[in-house]
Parts: sequence; C-alpha cells; structure tokens
Amino acid sequence: MGIIVSDFQPQGQPVLNQKIHAMITGMQEIDRCKGQLQDVQVPLEVFEYIDQGRNPQLYTKDCMEKSLAKNEQVKGKIDALKKFRSQLILELDKVFPEEIAKYKSAREMVKEEHS
Repeated sequence: MGIIVSDFQPQGQPVLNQKIHAMITGMQEIDRCKGQLQDVQVPLEVFEYIDQGRNPQLYTKDCMEKSLAKNEQVKGKIDALKKFRSQLILELDKVFPEEIAKYKSAREMVKEEHS
C-alpha cells in the first residue's frame, strides 16, 4: 500500500481503492471479533518483537529457551548444594559423631511421618 501511495499514478486508482477496501474490511472483521477477545493480556515484549519486525511467535520460543536455561542453572545449584550437604555431614560426623547420629535419626523419623 505504501508503494502505491508514494508512487501514485492515476491509472493505479482502482488498485489503491481495492487495497483500501480490503483494509477496511479487515478492520471491520477485527472490530466484530473484539467481543470474543476481552480480558486478553499480551506481554509488552510481544509488541516490541512486532515493532522490531520480528515474528511474535518467536517470543514464546525465546521464553521457553530462557526458561530451560534458567532451569538448568537452578538444577546445577541444587545438585551442588546436595553434594555440599553430603560432604558437610561426612565431615561433621568425624568431629561430632553423636550429634550427627541424632540428626540422622531425627531425619529418618520425619521421613517416616511424611511417607
């Protein structure tokens, strides 16, 4: 449409009219559908994708990739903390064997109550 308008020639009037009519029809269709789409919340980032000329469906893909990366990062932290906990208990058992035995016994009782 922009090309037709910017380089307007009188013989292009029917094509321009046809394009304008198609746009009006499309906007009327959007207006008819608006009642079905109330309370839809679109993240502002989707509009940024559109403004940048990017496909808005890529937003979902990018969000999923970011979530997966964050999930892997958190999983790594959890695994590191589990290893640290195990190592800490081993080292504490060497220094405080009676206290660690009580701790392990208490942990087993809690596990049994939740099972």
